[in-house]
Amino acid sequence: MRELRSATEDPAERAGGPLTADAATRAVGRVLGEVLDERMSQAYDLDAVFARDVAGRVSAFARRGGKRLRTAFAWCGWRAGGGTGDPGPLLRTGVALELVQTCALVHDDVMDGSHLRRGAPSMHVDLARMHRAEGMTGGAESFGHSAAVLAGDLALAWADDLMTEIALATTDGPRLYREWRAMREEMVAGQYRDLQAQAAGASGVDEALTIATLKSALYTVERPLALGASLAGADEAVTAALRAAGRCAGLAFQLRDDLLGAFGDPTQTGKPVGDDLRARKLTYLLAVALEMGRATGDEEAVALLSPAGPALPERAVEGVRAALERTGARDMVEAKIAELADTALRRFGETDADAVVRREFAALVARASGIRAPQVREAV
Repeated sequence: MRELRSATEDPAERAGGPLTADAATRAVGRVLGEVLDERMSQAYDLDAVFARDVAGRVSAFARRGGKRLRTAFAWCGWRAGGGTGDPGPLLRTGVALELVQTCALVHDDVMDGSHLRRGAPSMHVDLARMHRAEGMTGGAESFGHSAAVLAGDLALAWADDLMTEIALATTDGPRLYREWRAMREEMVAGQYRDLQAQAAGASGVDEALTIATLKSALYTVERPLALGASLAGADEAVTAALRAAGRCAGLAFQLRDDLLGAFGDPTQTGKPVGDDLRARKLTYLLAVALEMGRATGDEEAVALLSPAGPALPERAVEGVRAALERTGARDMVEAKIAELADTALRRFGETDADAVVRREFAALVARASGIRAPQVREAV
């Protein structure tokens, strides 16, 4: 297990596992690089063109990284569940989570037609540019979309291979793999419900929450916490508390993402702002604003926010933002985020996690939800 030991340079951390969530994410970054180097070597052995065009782009995207929140939450679940000792399985689980996130983002950008991701062209946009630059025949956009789907599939295959290896070598492997299997299906269900809601012109608040939970909350926080707990062999009571905490924190994360998609700064978020508004895509933010606009008789807001109808022109986006403010939806979503974050901390506190881990979890929830980090009381 050479690659696992090289991932934690501090001998003290090797003895008891990474001591902080940040240390875990740094270690996962190193393990990720080792795993990707190995996968790239295998890809070149298979086919040089495939390796250069597809595997290389998947590797570069994953290395570019994001917040690595899923890894950090998996560490919290591991430590809250009593995890200590060899961190290798946890770190490789973090790598698998990074790779499944790569799959999700690449496919999501294709479905949403997004052109920017992590401060660079989206995968399908980059592949279309390659098509043009090399003078290929056929439609560049169609090629880019098709090749990006394959790139996302490859990232998922790499993630699945890694999790299979971990499960086979881990005492609680069957339990671990059940969590992983459920997470993958939830992701697909959430993505489909998102597409279906758009096509059906759905506008309900409950439906928006269902989509946000399936598409993001579960696989961003709840499942990573449960994966970490599974690796630690945590009991059912601790795992249940972690699940409840994770669902609330994950939903707070998604609601913050919706607000950033409407009001954020693309230089800070690394992705476009306003795309969901132009498409009048069903989010909790839009659903709340529409409900409040109808309740107050704000016909202008209802007309702008109603999902029925074609995409809005760029000049209408500021009007949508104004409607989100005027109806009070933005403030209501901010209040909902704070409520969810508070509940997440309370439920996490029901575990036997020590004060250090509880503070780490609180900091992660604050980071994910965009709220001020709350103070965590010492256990008495």
